[in-house]
Amino acid sequence: MADANIKLTDKAAARINSLAEQEHVAPLLRISVEGGGCSGFSYKMDFDSAVNDDDIIVEKDGAKLAIDSVSVVYMDGSEVDFVTNLIGQSFEIRNPNASSSCGCGTSFSI
Repeated sequence: MADANIKLTDKAAARINSLAEQEHVAPLLRISVEGGGCSGFSYKMDFDSAVNDDDIIVEKDGAKLAIDSVSVVYMDGSEVDFVTNLIGQSFEIRNPNASSSCGCGTSFSI
């Protein structure tokens, strides 16, 4: 699945670039899907400095998402956005594969 259909919004790209500049790191946000969380699977996000051979890279305005080949199966068709709401600011993943998710949006089930 080398050409996964994952989108990065303008706001998410701007936030990745802003955080990377503040932290003096590469604008490469790694997203992975792990077992666990209140709904079965959870997203993990960290800045990284290296791209692995099996990573799918999504790039916009200099910001990059790295998603490993196992996680991309669960995220195909997703959109990664950055939102501000009553509980604060966060990256939000709109995943069409998720049949349900928890209230905080960091875990989901398929």
